[in-house]
Amino acid sequence: MRLKHCHNFEDYRALARRRLPAPVFHYIDGGAEDEVTCRKNVESFENVDLVPNVLRGLGDVDMSVQVMGQKLSVPFYCSPTALQRLFHPDGEYAVGAAASAAGTMFGVSSLGTVSLEDLRRKHKTPQSYQFYFHKDRGVNRAMMERAKTAGIDVMMLTVDSITGGNRERDVRTGFTIPLRLTLGGMASFALKPRWVFDYLRHEKFRFPQLEGHIDMSGGAVSVGNYLTEMLDPAMSWDDAAEMVAQWDGQFCLKGVMSLADARRAVDIGCTGIILSNHGGRQLDGSRAAFEQLGEVADAVGDDIDIMMDGGIRRGTHILKALAMGAKAVGIGRYYLFALAAGQKGVEHALNTLKSEVERDMKLMGCTSLSQLSKTNLAF
Repeated sequence: MRLKHCHNFEDYRALARRRLPAPVFHYIDGGAEDEVTCRKNVESFENVDLVPNVLRGLGDVDMSVQVMGQKLSVPFYCSPTALQRLFHPDGEYAVGAAASAAGTMFGVSSLGTVSLEDLRRKHKTPQSYQFYFHKDRGVNRAMMERAKTAGIDVMMLTVDSITGGNRERDVRTGFTIPLRLTLGGMASFALKPRWVFDYLRHEKFRFPQLEGHIDMSGGAVSVGNYLTEMLDPAMSWDDAAEMVAQWDGQFCLKGVMSLADARRAVDIGCTGIILSNHGGRQLDGSRAAFEQLGEVADAVGDDIDIMMDGGIRRGTHILKALAMGAKAVGIGRYYLFALAAGQKGVEHALNTLKSEVERDMKLMGCTSLSQLSKTNLAF
């Protein structure tokens, strides 16, 4: 499948399925256990209808938003995700360049495969850092200081991953880092020689953010095992508050879902929260972020910037989230599937979503995203 034949999320998904070995594709595509929450994330948007206004004398539309102290040209950003160089040899380099071209924020993960310093030097667009809280507090302080020195704009502390989710697809395919495959998994790599060739001829796969802190070289360490063995399940609100004070800048909690936790985030001085269930990859059966958004926005929307991710497939989904009270939304699988085609793929995907948002704004009768409200929604 070629990029010119891709017109929506499902097309990019099909492109990735064709280009990536099955274990790698399923790592992106899959969720936890029965993947109920994965499906619910998308279905939640289908349960709310848009109510447009007409005869508004529209001219040009302004798709920009201000969130976490950053000006974004579009109301969506590329959520930080792990292992991006598995999906294409350029990995985060491709995503950062595409996000920069779109005028939006992108993120680097603690499990990223390109150093945050390299990306900061290459791109001036807003950059976030997805931080995993480790058992070793000294490691946490050192990694925070490194991100501050590098010039990271937004710190995102992931709070829904104190242990790894039960991602049964990965167990079935033998997906680990380094790869330790089942027979079926090995066969799928043999059927994707171009991916294998690109993987072998490029820079050795590594985790720059963890180097010097955690030894990831010995044995087959799955992402799930890393989350379970290296991260601290005892992380508390006091720990989060200490990080907020140490960072002394734009700081959000990624993975908040309850109203009580949203209020607590305000109390400890966070400037933002991301309503998220980790794309349905952690606690299966949890509520969709979009379903929680209205209640949380009504309660603390004036006190803290609210973002959400999970299930974004269309420009209309983004408008629904903004009408419900989000300042911006994060996308993950949407750009990761397109990353199978490199920077051009990510640029193509972001432009597709941008075109949808612009067209949908016109059809909704609004020239600015601030004009959207719950009056534009019917339940």
